[in-house]
Amino acid sequence: MNTKCIGKRTVRFQTPPRILSTGTIVGDVEGEGPLGSYFDIILKDDMWGEKSYEKCECKMFEQSVRTALEKIGMDTEKLDIVLGGDLLNQLITANFAARQLGRPFLGLYGACSTMAEGLLVGSMLIDGGFANYVSATASSHFSTAERQFRMPLELGGQTPPTSQRTVTGAGTVIICDGQNAADKNNSLSIFENIVVVGGTIGKVIDYGITDANNMGGVMAPAAADTLLTYLEESGETIEDFDYIITGDLGSFGAKMFKELCHDSGVELGDKHIDCGNIMFLPQQNTKCGGSGCGCAATVFGGYLLKRMEAGDFKRVLFMATGALMSPVSSMQGESIPAIAHAVVVERR
Repeated sequence: MNTKCIGKRTVRFQTPPRILSTGTIVGDVEGEGPLGSYFDIILKDDMWGEKSYEKCECKMFEQSVRTALEKIGMDTEKLDIVLGGDLLNQLITANFAARQLGRPFLGLYGACSTMAEGLLVGSMLIDGGFANYVSATASSHFSTAERQFRMPLELGGQTPPTSQRTVTGAGTVIICDGQNAADKNNSLSIFENIVVVGGTIGKVIDYGITDANNMGGVMAPAAADTLLTYLEESGETIEDFDYIITGDLGSFGAKMFKELCHDSGVELGDKHIDCGNIMFLPQQNTKCGGSGCGCAATVFGGYLLKRMEAGDFKRVLFMATGALMSPVSSMQGESIPAIAHAVVVERR
């Protein structure tokens, strides 16, 4: 019997991997939001000295990894595996950034769930003895996402009430083997003792929604499915967590998520935080809030982990959500499937 599996989709690590450091980069609009002071780098413009938005996003991805490593005095060569993904076709952001980093690379596509997927896969690699140091990165860019999934900004398209603003941002989390004594006593570690103790692998859920401007409605059922699966397979309850943190459901999706949980007998109460809901201020007029791979990655790495380190809370279920759409499937009239991966993070 595999003691690391506590259900068909849920795992618990025998030696929980440690979170060592994070690196976060956001755009100027995100920097003007309520969390601006928590991010490492705030861009002054959407191009960051590059010739295209896509090149800017690639630079953000690479530099978020280097920023996280610099904080703990670690050289790139010490990374065993780079994990990461983005929203663009064929993962061009992650692939080209990995070309510059020059380390073994596994590209991940979970749409906006990519950061949780990276943490889950990375922790499995470490707990399984296949790596000692892993980086998990996810990025998105408002202008690249609009150009690919909806309409180029130059066309001036109007956004409906259910829409969200794709976050311009990249976030990296460095995790390591929890048994590594050198790192346990490493004074350069940004986080003293924050670990990933387990998680639940998401399942693709599709409620038949075709509206590309209603990402919250698309992803809420997947978030509910993953949460309910974790609670059932682990035997835990909502009371075992300080917060349940979703990636980017936004205000509409967050309400739907709570209603779906309520219908299944689970009451979230005031224990739910959505990264998309806290990224922007109401006066920034982002409709239902933030979205994109960079939303959960930067809020988790820049804000939530720092609050955990400060002792504001000790145990969370971080559950990033992703809409698995593509321009091709949308043009063919396909509905939009979604997924949510979850990791349990503790401060010990």
